[in-house]
Amino acid sequence: MTTLRQLEYLVTVVDEGSFTRAAEQLHVTQPALSHQVRALERAVGGPLLERLPRSVRLTPMGRAMLPHARAALADAERAGVAARQASGLAAGELSIATVYSVTLGVLPPALRAWRRSHPGVHIRLFEHRHADELRAAMTAGQADLAVGPEPADWDGAARTLGVEEFAVLLPAGDRSAGRGPRLDLAVLADREWVHYAPGNGLADVLEQACAAAGFQPAAAIRTEQTAAAPVLASAGLGPALVPANVIPPRFDGEVRWPDPPVRRGLAAYTRGTPDPLTAAFVELLAEKASLD
Repeated sequence: MTTLRQLEYLVTVVDEGSFTRAAEQLHVTQPALSHQVRALERAVGGPLLERLPRSVRLTPMGRAMLPHARAALADAERAGVAARQASGLAAGELSIATVYSVTLGVLPPALRAWRRSHPGVHIRLFEHRHADELRAAMTAGQADLAVGPEPADWDGAARTLGVEEFAVLLPAGDRSAGRGPRLDLAVLADREWVHYAPGNGLADVLEQACAAAGFQPAAAIRTEQTAAAPVLASAGLGPALVPANVIPPRFDGEVRWPDPPVRRGLAAYTRGTPDPLTAAFVELLAEKASLD
């Protein structure tokens, strides 16, 4: 019985011009490839390829069969596309709700990989200032999937992505930078900080971390945009506490790690059991998130 795999092997041998290169292309051993081609020849009742010292050549029977082999493979590919479209994996729209910092740090690697593997699926992004706003929007049905701080007592499905670590950013040559890679936030108690706008979830993170260190941070400036905090810190406006994954690759300043660490758990969650499209994105996100 002729199989699609045998047809694929035949077409690849013809396209590559040799069994050796075809085996490399197909990631199989050359004996396994030769065995499948011989099995195909037995199934159709005659030789399809003429083995030459440095190449292969189609026999008349092979030339007659080749276009049908290509058509069968193309039909199989179209059948797979149709099935993926029916399940929502190859076309459509996926709506994602998140918070500002996750848009900047965690999501881009996953979205880049998703775009390559699912070019027909469009992403609609909803961004929120705070985890509470995100949860409320998800409950109200705004998006297919929420990605952000882990929600407490969530009724739907939730997938833990890992723990996001925060760093303290200082301008180059800052007097506190010589204390080593770990930094007690208490040594910055007298400083004015690059703070976040009221209602931004990172403002809560900063306030709670400083409270644990025994002080309330004074604000030199407040920003709504997570991406602005590293720029403002390097410009000397004050230290900034940011998720480590949002630090620009060419940050012109000092990076120190709070001691004790400041961390935040992140999760992807849905209202019910995720559909195949959403579940596929969650799996990719878990792979690309790069969280501890």
